[in-house]
Amino acid sequence: MTITGAVGRVSLAESRERLEAVIPSADLAVLGGDLFAVLNLIDREHGLRRAVSDPARDGSAKAQLVRALLEGQVSPAALELVADVVRLRWSKPSELSDALETLAVTAESARAEADGHIDDLEDELFRFSRVVDREPELRGALAARGLPGERKSGVLDALLEGKATPSAVRLITELVLRPRGRSLETGLAEYGKLVAQRRQRLVALVRTPVDLSAAQRTRLAAVLAAAYGHDVHLNIEIDPGTLGGLSIQIGDEIIDGTIAGRLDEVRRRLAS
Repeated sequence: MTITGAVGRVSLAESRERLEAVIPSADLAVLGGDLFAVLNLIDREHGLRRAVSDPARDGSAKAQLVRALLEGQVSPAALELVADVVRLRWSKPSELSDALETLAVTAESARAEADGHIDDLEDELFRFSRVVDREPELRGALAARGLPGERKSGVLDALLEGKATPSAVRLITELVLRPRGRSLETGLAEYGKLVAQRRQRLVALVRTPVDLSAAQRTRLAAVLAAAYGHDVHLNIEIDPGTLGGLSIQIGDEIIDGTIAGRLDEVRRRLAS
């Protein structure tokens, strides 16, 4: 879901600014769902996607086409936002789709934030990714192409109903039913990063042989925030294989203070 082209990155930044302008007056209970619906339509209808992302086509004409198709089908806030987004320049059709997905996830993050549940949303996405990682049968069922979407939705309802925020249910359901070429674990990680960005926080994956107390989590988050200059959200993974100490991963950087990590380092030095 990363847009690498310079033109696309500029348009994505503008799209996100326009979303932020819409959020205060939008119905956040429906905005994210509407944006996902538009994304799914554009991904499904390749001719439409080419038409609304064509950099040679007049932006006003593209916005007019979107209005004609979506008027009355999505909320006014979503319609205005999508019309603005298709006016922008995109180097290729996939950039427009990726931008719409980013906006949809960000809208759901804003919904959770407004409800006071953005911390819950981050935790729920991470916990679900750990469940999927530990349960290969569940992962296989949710990824199976031959299993109807209704059956997958039923499995998710059984797992999440009453146990997760509405935003987590929506994001996880979208990833399961429409993975867009990714594994479920990859999609959950990407969505988790976007949720973290809502508050400009870093996400630290902390592996530890035993769970941390609330006081330990608070101290660790404070130490990492001071070191990185940003608030840091901790995702805790209990891993007996660490053999003591902590392994902390923030982005591509790994801080390994575990016994296992030190043993691995000794082995590497002996082998060199």
